[in-house]
Amino acid sequence: MTNLKTTDKENSSTRLDKWLWAARFYRTRAIAKQMIDGGKVFYNGQRTKSGKAVSIGDTIKVRQGFEEKEVTVIALADKRKDAGFAQTLYEESTNSLATREKNALARKQGILLSPASDTKPDKKQRRKLREFKERI
Repeated sequence: MTNLKTTDKENSSTRLDKWLWAARFYRTRAIAKQMIDGGKVFYNGQRTKSGKAVSIGDTIKVRQGFEEKEVTVIALADKRKDAGFAQTLYEESTNSLATREKNALARKQGILLSPASDTKPDKKQRRKLREFKERI
């Protein structure tokens, strides 16, 4: 009796949380699961569960802080490897790239238009700020 092991697991499917972890969208599977359950990840345009089977050609929308990425699955993996390998698992849409660049530029310009003061407000300035905020 010989023990034959077949490894067709790579070709079949992978759990969504494992794939997001392997593609390095999140540092741990637990965080990936929390984001999926919290509605930050959309699978083919719908909310889903973390155990959903991912297949090649599916679209996944991932929100990370200010960033929102829309990617297409081009390879499956359930093991986490280096970042170069992780980038071969998906392809980001051109629309998603353009939107992220536009939003990044808007954030940078917003910061430049309202610079922070070098010093904290003194007592008189704080009183005026409080009066102004209470009026509105």
